[in-house]
Amino acid sequence: MKPRRRALRWGIALGCLFMAGTGVALWNYFGYGAQARFSEQAIVFDDTQLRLPAALAGATGRIRVVHFWDPACTVCNRETGAHLSYLISMYRRANVDFYAVRRPGTQGELPAHLRGRLTELPTLAGIEHIPASPAVAIWDGSGHLAYAGPYSIGMVCNSANSFVEPILDKLVAGQTVRPRGLLAVGCYCPWHDAR
Repeated sequence: MKPRRRALRWGIALGCLFMAGTGVALWNYFGYGAQARFSEQAIVFDDTQLRLPAALAGATGRIRVVHFWDPACTVCNRETGAHLSYLISMYRRANVDFYAVRRPGTQGELPAHLRGRLTELPTLAGIEHIPASPAVAIWDGSGHLAYAGPYSIGMVCNSANSFVEPILDKLVAGQTVRPRGLLAVGCYCPWHDAR
């Protein structure tokens, strides 16, 4: 009886180790383990210094959405990329144009599902004031900055916790929205190198 009981205990212990190892492997495979590299932090977004290039500025009658991204921010890019793809599809029949600006000094391409759906811009005036990415700036049809800050609050970016859809809905309906500073808690990548 003792050898059987010992074998059973070893079997249970090995089974538990196998299940724990499988759980960790699946956690990393689906990308959630990479979120541990980013600590949830409070970031103050006050990017009212941003300016569109002269060719895009002014009263064009079109809403302009600019996506700020860093190729090294892979986990956040995946979450925000899916949300951005949804936004592009949702507002495709509205007067909304989508642009992207990559973090200065970096190399990389937009994910395949976003290529050709956003017009890439080399830079924007005031870009040095962006505290973290991913971030977004929205200008109304008259060329006034309506919003500049994060897509959402929290670790996951989606429509349930988004700041963007309510603003776009108001602008599409012809309402006026003015930017305000925003303290957001979430998982963000730094936009500037630490000095």
